[in-house]
Amino acid sequence: MKKLTFFIGGIIQGSIADKKIHSQDYRKKIKTILMAKYKDAEIICPYSNHPNSINYDDDKGKKTFFELMETASNADILIAYLPEASMGTAIEMWEAKKKGRFVISISPLGINWCIKYLSDIICKDMNEFEDFIEKSNLKALIH
Repeated sequence: MKKLTFFIGGIIQGSIADKKIHSQDYRKKIKTILMAKYKDAEIICPYSNHPNSINYDDDKGKKTFFELMETASNADILIAYLPEASMGTAIEMWEAKKKGRFVISISPLGINWCIKYLSDIICKDMNEFEDFIEKSNLKALIH
């Protein structure tokens, strides 16, 4: 049986106008939650693959941006961590949805149209996400 692929999308720079990023600690927590149940899964984390992307020049940044959108849309399941709005994550969600992928959002912003209409599941916080993962059979939901 094919192993599941997860793409961890989420806020990186968000609305910060400077060359700074939000804490990325949530990515480790999401990965830990997923690996507890789906030990053989492939988990793709763009920040782990590109930890210095904020310092990329325009050519490398543009290439990376479009590659990540493609990678996000090819994963079986996109996890979108959105404690606040993120333009990059919204595009990842859009691209994944266009290809019929399963999208799980972790966000208190459930009335935001991007989150509301592009998500198959909305978890209000990390605890709700962990509970959902523990109780669900994602392989059955996506096939």
